[in-house]
Amino acid sequence: MITLIGTNLAQKGLEFVHYGGAPSCMKCRFKNTCIDTLEEGRIYQIKEVKETQHPCLIHEGGKVKVVVVEKSPILVLIDSKTAFEGSNILFKPVECDNSCIDQELRTPEGLYEGDRCKIIKNLGKSQIKCFNGTNLSLVLLEVV
Repeated sequence: MITLIGTNLAQKGLEFVHYGGAPSCMKCRFKNTCIDTLEEGRIYQIKEVKETQHPCLIHEGGKVKVVVVEKSPILVLIDSKTAFEGSNILFKPVECDNSCIDQELRTPEGLYEGDRCKIIKNLGKSQIKCFNGTNLSLVLLEVV
């Protein structure tokens, strides 16, 4: 998908989280291309940087570049019983009553309960044992 990003940030491979537009973005003529194509709270990775630039009131330097982005794959711990490469799942975080050290991997930024996901890669069982007894696997998910 096409979007716009500040010229200083326009680098292939850069990942960013879209948090929505600033108030001044709502009246911008590039709003449809810049922020309306992205979902709030999702992580994106820049795949291609175009030479085209446009003026911007928000970004440093006053300009944005056209970039091609994709949703970024997300590392997450899920129940090992559902961790099959190539399968589609509805994401449901593993519940735990304790403040586990792996909490960031159980509920990573950019992934929400009920998201439809494809398991791209199973990276193996976690070495960290869950206090509730669930066997966990670290997987790379793609939100579909």
